[in-house]
Amino acid sequence: MRGTRRTRLCMAGVMAASALLAAPAARAAERTDGHLTDLVNPFIGSQNEGNTFPGAAVPFGMVQLSPDTGHSTGYDYTQNRIRGFSLVHLSGVGCRIGGDLPVLPTTGDVTQTDHAQYAAAYAHDDEEASPGYYRVGLASGIRAELTATARTGVQRYTFPATDKANVLLNAAQSLHKAVSSAVEILDDRTVRTEITGHGFCRDTGPYTVYTITRFSRPFTAYGTWDGRTISPGARSGPDGAYVRFDTTRDRTVEATTALSYVDSRGAATNLRAEGGRSFDAVRHRAREEWERRLAGVRVRGGSPALRRTFYSSLYRSYLAPNVGSDADGRYFGWDRRIHRARGFTYYQNWSLWDTYRTQAQLLALLAPREARDMARSVVAVDEDGGWLPKWGYGPVETNIMSGDPVTPFLTTAYRMGLLKGFEERAYRALRKNADGVPPAEYPGVGREANAEYLANGFAPYVKGRPYAKMGDSDYHHGASVTLEYALADAMLAQMARGLGHHEDAARYAARSRNYRNVFDPAIGFFRARDGSGAFTGSADPARGIGFHEGTAWQYQWLVPQDVPGMVGLIGGKRAANDRLDTFFAYDRLLADPERTAREVWVHGDPYAYYNAAVYNPMNEPDLIAPYTYLSTGQPWKTTDVVHAALTLFTDSPTGMTGNDDLGTMSAWNVLSSIGLFPVQPGYDTWGLTTPVFDRVDLTLDRGYWPSGRLTVTAPGTSATDRYVQAVRTDGTPHTRTYLTTRALRSLRSLAFTVGPRPSEWGTSREAAPPVLR
Repeated sequence: MRGTRRTRLCMAGVMAASALLAAPAARAAERTDGHLTDLVNPFIGSQNEGNTFPGAAVPFGMVQLSPDTGHSTGYDYTQNRIRGFSLVHLSGVGCRIGGDLPVLPTTGDVTQTDHAQYAAAYAHDDEEASPGYYRVGLASGIRAELTATARTGVQRYTFPATDKANVLLNAAQSLHKAVSSAVEILDDRTVRTEITGHGFCRDTGPYTVYTITRFSRPFTAYGTWDGRTISPGARSGPDGAYVRFDTTRDRTVEATTALSYVDSRGAATNLRAEGGRSFDAVRHRAREEWERRLAGVRVRGGSPALRRTFYSSLYRSYLAPNVGSDADGRYFGWDRRIHRARGFTYYQNWSLWDTYRTQAQLLALLAPREARDMARSVVAVDEDGGWLPKWGYGPVETNIMSGDPVTPFLTTAYRMGLLKGFEERAYRALRKNADGVPPAEYPGVGREANAEYLANGFAPYVKGRPYAKMGDSDYHHGASVTLEYALADAMLAQMARGLGHHEDAARYAARSRNYRNVFDPAIGFFRARDGSGAFTGSADPARGIGFHEGTAWQYQWLVPQDVPGMVGLIGGKRAANDRLDTFFAYDRLLADPERTAREVWVHGDPYAYYNAAVYNPMNEPDLIAPYTYLSTGQPWKTTDVVHAALTLFTDSPTGMTGNDDLGTMSAWNVLSSIGLFPVQPGYDTWGLTTPVFDRVDLTLDRGYWPSGRLTVTAPGTSATDRYVQAVRTDGTPHTRTYLTTRALRSLRSLAFTVGPRPSEWGTSREAAPPVLR
């Protein structure tokens, strides 16, 4: 999902990209036997609208304590002033959100209350970040350090010698739109805030965050402010507070801030549960947590840059969704009431239009216990509030993006065995979502165009239709929405069949073929239809209307449930392969893959979604498109395209392809680098393509993966020797271009033999991924 800001794509990462697929001899020297956290660069994606953040967090933590420089989502590497270190950030979103309670250390008299005015200058040569830790030297002479637990952010400020060392807590200025705020100084070490806001791409309903900050030593003075009016000695105020310390002898001040979405008692509970430790102890614990998480994947081979890029992507894949429940299990539900999660951790922040394609599957593979709790949390959203989420932020719906992404998200969890014990509860929620539309009084839009879709077999494109609620409207994207609904129906049909709901399964399977209803045979592409059923908009598939953040060229491959049926509409395999070759500029790609990726696929703007007839590796609609060749008898071309796209990921601040979208693009990188990709999102089909590492060892949770370990090998894989010659599973020849989750569960080794030229592997009709009927 993307925002609206437009910038030109920086080419600074080209040289780094060229080293990613180095020859085997050059890759042998370095191993990952040391600290994997040392291979992570949190600055990747912090420039050119990757919208990542470099600050401190633990895996899936509620708190992401990071600097804000003035960019709408927090941090921009090109800016040189920090307005504050705030508690809440989402990695890679395209719209303004979070940034609650920016805190900044200063010296001297407090005269400004606008953080844009009192912002501190800094330089990158005095800045560093690693998983769970951030440090920067400010031009004021103050050194700021950040670390975190799941529900607290811990700060350490080292001041010059002065009797006017201040810490400013700005409750009224966040990245989102503040509705109200309040600050209260409870005693000579503690400050409490309450911040209510709304926002994101368009206004949401209000939500409130509560914080308590406990300092390591008493204040020597304090005050609050209201607007521009500063009141020294005041204990409460609406907008912000400052506290002062004498650092003429002891120059260091530490502070722990606890966060809760429930109430102030929840923040106090979290502070008691996770506070009280020194900065260094918290930092060490955070590093250990990340080390354990990253150690689930051990790679060998590849260039140093490739390994840094890979582990940085793996790191970002674990930043969200985020813990939403307090240490006592309480959470604020979508019915605006307090609930208690019993037997699971409640999570929030659901960028589902993005994550259902890659990150959901990666977490199910590598973090199944957390992924199970995430699925339970999505079901809880329905049971608390009455409907499943579309794009949820904290305890509110944003309605951003379109289609029905929650269905393949939850059916993925079902196929991966994560819904055991509450399959029917999840199915009831999905069935209601698939067959209806939320009532007018509910803030979410759900399948907004479902009435027309069910009646006519397609979602209409209705130009200029007023928004019924905040967020996006499915009626503005009728063509792509039809494809998304049909994909969701296909996945729900498989779940219904597995649970014994055979009539439902037949009904949803029939609906999964509705993609055919927006295919215009006159132009040979999908095309929007208006309310009367007539095809509408330009006949040029690069300039048609009704596709969300994409064109008919990019959406034509979004039929993973029935690639042969889609290929038949196009005119057969030869016509489909010719079109795929055109789409990927395949001839140019073979001659110069990196340049083609950067100059043909990427148009210079991360938000250039429209008016294009080529692959867009910076956005979600065609993330699975390179894997279409697995179904058309030319699997070697999948490798060519995927490996070219991987060069767009580098270890520089510009090394992201568009917004990361809560780990979506990062998970694409991780899975494609390993050689296992979810080609049917919502089902359990894993497409195979050449890994970029000689060896990958995955340590798996035996509670969900009985083998406990999967080793993927591709000796000698490189930019030249990249074509699959043969595949063996536990020593047995494997001729298909995919594996199922059932096969993966007992598998211990997946061995690729690679060579410099395409082979016959995977080219038979029987080798292609299955049709979901």
